[in-house]
Amino acid sequence: MLRPLDLLLPVRCAVCGRGERLLCPTCLRALGPLAPPLCARCGTPTAWPVERCAECAGRRIAFRTARSAVAYDDVGRAFVRAWKERGLRELGRYAGLLVAEAVPRPAVDALTVVPADRDRTRWRGHSTAESLARDLAAAWELPVVQALRRVRRPERQRGLSRARRRANLRGAFAAAGEVPRRLVLVDDVYTTGATANAAASALRKDGARSVDVVTFARTLREGR
Repeated sequence: MLRPLDLLLPVRCAVCGRGERLLCPTCLRALGPLAPPLCARCGTPTAWPVERCAECAGRRIAFRTARSAVAYDDVGRAFVRAWKERGLRELGRYAGLLVAEAVPRPAVDALTVVPADRDRTRWRGHSTAESLARDLAAAWELPVVQALRRVRRPERQRGLSRARRRANLRGAFAAAGEVPRRLVLVDDVYTTGATANAAASALRKDGARSVDVVTFARTLREGR
């Protein structure tokens, strides 16, 4: 039954703008899980199973593994934009379900979150990474701890090269409080891995023995 508010503000798919659901069945199917084979280390889809792929081979990586639920393609990007920039918090439950279905529960002690920029979080009104971490913690029956803090505000990452991203985030994070030995580090999007690596490095310096990165979406390199 329609409520008066539904007539004034009809629900439309946040991705395609059609239908009468926040996420229509077509767009939900398009957000299908990243299928194996995957790189054992960084989680990018590969032609065959490999321990290190062309994307992460030869790099010093502080995290043990990285896994994501969906590709950061046109559909994934529209989903994240609506969830993150347009403030459609209800999309968070879809993100949590998709990640919990696609990513096996890691053998860890707790989850923590890549800390968002305070000013941007205040402007958006919420943190997508924190929302995702809470949903995964409930699904995996694990606690969420605040193990990281930002110690400086880096330049915006958008538009920077891979090398510039790594340099930009060097020293941007530090551990906060007691750090569990085995952690899942949660963020919304894995782009080049620079943020995940910088955050995992800070956790490893202060006591974490292993850090597994889990994100909702990830950018896929061309020609994979």
